[in-house]
Amino acid sequence: MRKFNFRLIAHLMGVMLLYLSGIMVLPLVISLYCRDGAQFALLMSGMATLLIGLLFRNILGHNAEYDLKSDESYWVTATIWMAVPFCGTLPYLFTGGIDSLTDAIFESFSGFTTTGSSVLPYPEELPQSLLVYRAITQWIGGLGMMLMVIAIFRRLGISGVQLYEAEFSGTQERKLHPRLSKSVTRLWTIYIILTLAMFVLLCVNHVPIVDAICLSLSTVSTGGFVTHSAGLSMLSDGALLVITVFMMLSGINVAVLYNLFTFKWKGIHRNEELRTYLAVLTVTILVCSGAFYFTGKDLLSALSYSAFHIASTMSTCGFFLPRPSHWPFLVSTITFVIIIIGSSAGSTGGGLKMRRIITLVKYIGLYFTHMIHPNAVALVKVDGKAVDSEYINKILGYVSLYIAFIVGGAFVLTLCDCTIPDAICMAAANISNLGPSPLINNLGGNLDYAMLPDLAKWTLTVLMLAGRLELFALIAIFSPSYWRRR
Repeated sequence: MRKFNFRLIAHLMGVMLLYLSGIMVLPLVISLYCRDGAQFALLMSGMATLLIGLLFRNILGHNAEYDLKSDESYWVTATIWMAVPFCGTLPYLFTGGIDSLTDAIFESFSGFTTTGSSVLPYPEELPQSLLVYRAITQWIGGLGMMLMVIAIFRRLGISGVQLYEAEFSGTQERKLHPRLSKSVTRLWTIYIILTLAMFVLLCVNHVPIVDAICLSLSTVSTGGFVTHSAGLSMLSDGALLVITVFMMLSGINVAVLYNLFTFKWKGIHRNEELRTYLAVLTVTILVCSGAFYFTGKDLLSALSYSAFHIASTMSTCGFFLPRPSHWPFLVSTITFVIIIIGSSAGSTGGGLKMRRIITLVKYIGLYFTHMIHPNAVALVKVDGKAVDSEYINKILGYVSLYIAFIVGGAFVLTLCDCTIPDAICMAAANISNLGPSPLINNLGGNLDYAMLPDLAKWTLTVLMLAGRLELFALIAIFSPSYWRRR
C-alpha cells in the first residue's frame, strides 16, 4: 500500500469539525433568544464536535506536511464529506428531535448534501434553533466543503487546486480568477449576497424571521428543507414569487452569476449552458402551464404554479406546493426528465448537469454525422471551444455510472417493499439531490421517508452522498486499484 499523508487528512478533517462546532453557535444563540429548551443540548453538541475536531487537528494531524498528491485529494474529499455529516447528527440526537441514529444520519446527510429528504413529518414541532441548524447544514454543503478548506488553508497552494478538482469534477468553468483563493472568495461573496438579499425580500413579504432565515439558506443552497409540514402553502404570493426567482437563480453557474451581478456582461449571451438552461426552463414552464390550463386551471394560476414547480425541480431545490386536483401525465413525464437533467454545472444544484447534457447531445450528433459522412472532420464544441476527448469519455462514464446507481438503488428499495415507480423516483430524486420528489406525490403515492426501513434509508443516504460528490470521489476510494501498490 502506498504511503498516504494521513496526518494532513486528519488535520483538514479536524479543521472542518472545528468550523462545524463554530457554526453551532448561531443555533445556540437563537435557542437562548427563543428559549426553546434546546440550549444545553446544542451547547453539548458544539463542545463534543469541538473536542473531536481538536483530536483530529492537534493529535492525529500534528506536524502535518502540506503536500497532497492528486490521488489523496479524493480521499480527503470523501472522508470529510462523511465525517462532517456524521458529527452533524449530534444536535438531532442530543436535543431529542430525532431519537434514532439511522434517522439522524439520514437527516444530517440529507442536509449537508443539499438533498432535502427528511424523516421529520412535522418539522414545526422541533425547536426553532434546530430548524435553523438544519438549514445551516444545507447552506454549508451548497458550495461544497472543499471550498471552505481551500479558503481556510490558502497555504495549500497546488494541493488546493487538487481538492477543487476532486469535488467539482463536473464543471470546467467555476473558477473566477487565476488564483484559486481569490476565486473561492468571489464564489462565497456572491453566495452570501444572494442569501442576504433573499432574506430581506422574504422579511418584506411578512415571512417570520426564523422562517425567512431557514428558507433563504435552503433556497440558495438548493437544499429544500421546510419549516412546516404543509410546505410553503402558508406563504403569500409575494413570498412564493421571491422563492421562485431565487430557485431559478440558484440553478445557474455561480461564476455566471458573479459576472452578471458585477456587470461583466461581455460574452454572457454566448454561454451555451446559460442559454440552454433558460430555454429549457421557459419551454417546460409554458408546456406545463398549458397542460394545467386545459385541465381546468385558470391561466395565471397555471403559470405561477408551473413556474414554481419547474424552478424547484430543475434547480433540485425540492420545495413543493399542494398539488392541483388533476395532474396531467405530461407534467409527470417532464418532471422526471428534468430531475435527471438537473441544474447548471457550477451551481449548487444536482443532477447530471446541463453542461454534460449539452456536450453529450453534441457528441451523439457528431457520431451520426460520421456515420453518414465517414471522411468528415468535425469536433465537439461548447461555447465555440473544442471539448477534449478525455472530458467526453469522462461524461460517458459518469452518465453510465449515474444510471447504474439509480437502477441499483431502486432495486434495493424494491426489496424494502417499495413499488417499482416509487423506488425509481426516490433513487433518481436522491442521487440528483432533489429529495422530496414531487413526482411521487403527484402520481398519488405517499412519500414518507420516516416509514422506510433502515436499509432503504441507508441506501438513499449513499445515493445522496454519491450524487453530491459526483460519484468519482466516492468510487475512487472503494476501488481496489486505488489502494494497490504501484
